[in-house]
Amino acid sequence: MGTILKDKQETSLDGLIKTKKGPLVLLFFDGYDLKAREGILGNCYSFVHHRTRNFKRALFKQQSHTGFYSAFLGLIKSLESIGCDVRINDFNLAKKHPSYPIGIAGFPSVLDNVTLCNPKIFGPGDYGLPEEAHRVVNDPSFIKLIQPSDWFSNIYKPYCGGKTMSWFSGIDSEKLVDLSCQPKEFDFLIYDKIHWNRASKDKLVINRIKAHLDKRGLAYKTIHYGKHRFSDYLEALSSSKALLYVNEHETQGLAYQEALASNIPVLAWDEQKIIDPKLAKYNSSTVKASSVPYFDDRCGMRFKIEQFESTCDAFISQLFTFKPREYIQSTLSLEIAGKRYLSEYKTIMNN
Repeated sequence: MGTILKDKQETSLDGLIKTKKGPLVLLFFDGYDLKAREGILGNCYSFVHHRTRNFKRALFKQQSHTGFYSAFLGLIKSLESIGCDVRINDFNLAKKHPSYPIGIAGFPSVLDNVTLCNPKIFGPGDYGLPEEAHRVVNDPSFIKLIQPSDWFSNIYKPYCGGKTMSWFSGIDSEKLVDLSCQPKEFDFLIYDKIHWNRASKDKLVINRIKAHLDKRGLAYKTIHYGKHRFSDYLEALSSSKALLYVNEHETQGLAYQEALASNIPVLAWDEQKIIDPKLAKYNSSTVKASSVPYFDDRCGMRFKIEQFESTCDAFISQLFTFKPREYIQSTLSLEIAGKRYLSEYKTIMNN
């Protein structure tokens, strides 16, 4: 943070600065996990905040990172996997090269804390609801606006036009080892990520799911979003044959994709409707929401709650035919994500 580029550098034909490490990519993040602040004092504040927050969440066995920060870390890994030199919250370097592109990510606060004139690509992060996105849409320095999946991009396109693009955070399948051959205690790990109308969803969805599993004599364990550490999740995956993913809809869905990368098949509840009350008005024939926006037949199966029992039985009968890890490696790898982002990053250089 805040470092001056001292190592030998050159400018390539595509306009990017090349250091000893590779193409230079400047990224900025502001949110609950990390603060984008200028100067020595700003860097110190951000560092202390980051360490303190992580310590507190580890102490209370809470999820370490917000979804946006997890996606941001995925972006960093994706770019580094293809040889990029990634700098985080380096205000000095961005100001030294005001025409050089930067990536802006995180919560809406990043718009107030990173007011640089450099051409920008926004995301992963939140720049507001579609009709509130005029701040970035009307700012000519914002060239590209990332959304994590096509269905979510389709909500924003009428408001953000050609600036909207879909980009996924890469999944590290080397760090996430194949867990399919580990000794299994449970048939299913139920990942409960229900956000809205909790009481009614317990009755209509969770209870129905558990009733069928109980009827069939299947063993299961439940883990709740936000109330576990990542290591707890991996341990639970390791002892389970499959993941039963229960969430209304996802913009990307890192948790289920981490299961896929671990070669654990996924049975996903997917009504394909927008449930979030802030987004419900965007339901239309052109927007098909999904709890598993990146998914094919190698990953597992999807179900609407009315067809849960029959889909669950079919899933169990085909359990050992799925190839979820293969899907991740061929579709959502760090390298694929890194190349896609860098390609867009180069284009904003020319703007």
